[in-house]
Amino acid sequence: MKKILSFFLCTAVLCGCEDLDLNPLSEASSGNWYSSAEEYEMSLNDLYRTYLWDLEINLTTERMTDNWTQRMVISDFTSGTINSEWSTASDLWLSTYKGISRANTILNNLENAPDDLTEEQIKQFEGEARFFRAVFYSRLAFYYGDVPYYTEYIDIEAAFELGRTDKDEIIKHVYEDFDIAIENLPGSYPGNELGKATKGAAMAFKARTALYMEDWALARESAKACMDLGIYELHPQYDDYFYSKTRNSSETIFALPQSTELGQYWNAKNFYTRTPGGSSVAQPSWDLFASYLCTDGLPIDESPLFNPHNPFENRDPRLPMTIVEFGTEHLDYIYDPNPYATEILKVSTGQLVKNLDTRSVVTHASHNGLTLNKGVDEDWTDDNQADFDIKIMRYADVLLMYAEAAIELDEIDDTTLEAINAVRARAYGVSADETGEYPAVTTTNQAPLRKELRNERRVEFAWENRRFDDLLRWQLAEKALTRPVYGMLDPNDLKEKVVDPGLWFWPETPEIDEDGLPDFSSMYNSGYIKLLVERNFDLRQYLFPIPSKEILINDNLEQNPGY
Repeated sequence: MKKILSFFLCTAVLCGCEDLDLNPLSEASSGNWYSSAEEYEMSLNDLYRTYLWDLEINLTTERMTDNWTQRMVISDFTSGTINSEWSTASDLWLSTYKGISRANTILNNLENAPDDLTEEQIKQFEGEARFFRAVFYSRLAFYYGDVPYYTEYIDIEAAFELGRTDKDEIIKHVYEDFDIAIENLPGSYPGNELGKATKGAAMAFKARTALYMEDWALARESAKACMDLGIYELHPQYDDYFYSKTRNSSETIFALPQSTELGQYWNAKNFYTRTPGGSSVAQPSWDLFASYLCTDGLPIDESPLFNPHNPFENRDPRLPMTIVEFGTEHLDYIYDPNPYATEILKVSTGQLVKNLDTRSVVTHASHNGLTLNKGVDEDWTDDNQADFDIKIMRYADVLLMYAEAAIELDEIDDTTLEAINAVRARAYGVSADETGEYPAVTTTNQAPLRKELRNERRVEFAWENRRFDDLLRWQLAEKALTRPVYGMLDPNDLKEKVVDPGLWFWPETPEIDEDGLPDFSSMYNSGYIKLLVERNFDLRQYLFPIPSKEILINDNLEQNPGY
């Protein structure tokens, strides 16, 4: 705990530095800094600050996917209207180059490190700085394509003259940085300190980068290297892993710790139900709801076990762990979005209270009847502050990256299936070799196994900011993000057309296509459900726009196509 407090205090000291960067591609002189190990450590701690990880926190990218519904509102990205002024792209560009500049400054100063630094300290500091530089450049290459690349200190004038470096050339340097980080970083820290870059983190992020760049063999090799460390394992219980109480789990490879005591927390009010005090602004989508397989391992439109009138029955256990099941206790109240359920039970008192989570009572209750369960804890209702660790890389991801790379190489063997099945079996609370207790994956044919893997990623990482990247790299955004967002009819129509005829919750079973995407058009055409909002995706959005202000001040920067 002392180490974690120290981490936060160090980052707090540096908090005022964020706005000192006059240009994202330049940084002020370090002056007399870097004269001791403590000063290097403080500078490195600055790279763990949450503003450098904006896409990984506050469900930033999840909002831009088909896993998300927010009443009748969509993001600029899912409306297809982003441009070179889009704040998400501008903020990401700025913060990422700030991180790169600071990593470069640390590395450049290590060349003249003070005499009292040991060789071991120098190697670790270099490993950390290179780890961050690699992560940041790989992020830029994925979202923007070719970007300016530099590793030395540059002044503002030089920054204005930088052009775009070929993405493939950047990625070569990224792999080199990861390799040095892997060589120099420790496997772990004393006390299993969370929030520090390790050898395993460098391996895992290298695997992610290679996967995103479709360097399949390298992705598999890097993921396997992380697996072979023998340091990480899946947390015993899927749902327990996401609660605030779960710290330093052996599944966590890289995370940013939070602490309400130090003002590091997530405002949770929008993400839990209204009756216990939340606002339930955002909900898991019907698209996500439909993607969970049945317990026989089949999609809902193929399984005889699926009942649209009892849609939680016979489903993957991760479904009720992610989305609150109707009629069950949640935050001390029975959750029921049925329009006739105007009162519900407060479990601790045994009394009936007004049900604020049905639209027949409160207009702004969940428009699709769903609400988030994953990670939602009773301590959220005290003050709307949640301080769970922000998990950016976990072992389940490494296992599925290993499997995906093997599938894309079409070099599928027992280890490929074992990696997928380990993740799936954990959801069922059994070991992977107990194949009779869960729907184990058995096919070795590339196409069907690819579909299994992609669906497994979707449900395993639901609401963890992973779906967005997957839609982009699989080139599925143009399909998934051009389908409408649907929800329930308004209360009176819902009673008349759905509940009274005995058709609650879904009147029909949506069809699931070859990409695992559901089609609700039949229910909509029959008048059973409501179109909440149309989505749109422009093909140019597979790459983010270079911020317009960067283009304006630098004649050597060319904009991405379509912007």
